[in-house]
Amino acid sequence: MKTEKIIIGEGSEYPIDGILTLPDSSAGPVPAVVLVHGSGSSDKDEKVGKLTPFKDLAEGLAVNGIASVRYDKRTFTYGRKMVKEGNITVYKETIEDAVRAADLLRKDERISHDNIFIIGHSMGAMLAPRIDAEGGNFRGMILMAGTLRKLEDILIYQLKEISGESGFLLKMLVDAQIRKNEAMFKDLYTMSEEDTKKVKAGGGTTLYYFREMGDHPASSYLEKTEKPVLVMQGGKDVQVKKDIDYRDYQNLLADRDNVTFRLYDDLNHLFVPSLGYPISKLSKEYAQEQHIPAGVIRDIADWIRSSLN
Repeated sequence: MKTEKIIIGEGSEYPIDGILTLPDSSAGPVPAVVLVHGSGSSDKDEKVGKLTPFKDLAEGLAVNGIASVRYDKRTFTYGRKMVKEGNITVYKETIEDAVRAADLLRKDERISHDNIFIIGHSMGAMLAPRIDAEGGNFRGMILMAGTLRKLEDILIYQLKEISGESGFLLKMLVDAQIRKNEAMFKDLYTMSEEDTKKVKAGGGTTLYYFREMGDHPASSYLEKTEKPVLVMQGGKDVQVKKDIDYRDYQNLLADRDNVTFRLYDDLNHLFVPSLGYPISKLSKEYAQEQHIPAGVIRDIADWIRSSLN
């Protein structure tokens, strides 16, 4: 494979460093993917502890003849600036740069312009159908460890999971955070949009961040699209669950001939082998260097090849 440094949004207010990874040799234009991060401030490798899932995917897909673009998340590079400006939105944080990345690939003659896909991980999987509809115009979508639940609902759910695993003192603190969040989100969809922009929600966001995302549920886009979709889930994922979130995708899309489901029994949220840590101690699990198994990447590559125009 070979890599090239690129800029997403060159000349804009928020130019972002990225990497284009290409197969070492090819007989013509190759298919490509845009990699879209999960929640939080992430670098181009989506580094968590000692795990680098986007680097694994980019390098593994290149071996399988598929190019990719990965880049620093806008809040990774411009977090302070965006917080200072106020009202970080899902569109500004994630959607706009993903669309720009797809546009950059379409300008590259080495890329098959009709065969550009999106791989969304976690929150990126939640947003991928919207990104496609709002300018990404992808050939198909790969949704890794996503959920159809609203962002605020999955946040509270995860806090409740942590509470159930915690000792007395930590449980008190987490339960207080749960009550605070439940009160904050209670009137989220009855408030005016202007009012949601006045309520701080943590991490430099306001309630509008959640409102904007909640007003554009992934399910509404997936119900309308006729594009191929690959839904992937780790069986040992403790952040989104196979018996809730993966099942929700199956219930929504099971009757579609061009939707494929892949469950990996022993993998966690980052698609590496689970070490058995509960959600409250995931930092220990992610502190162990591991890589996405080659079989997972081959499954993605095979699905992409089967979905080409």
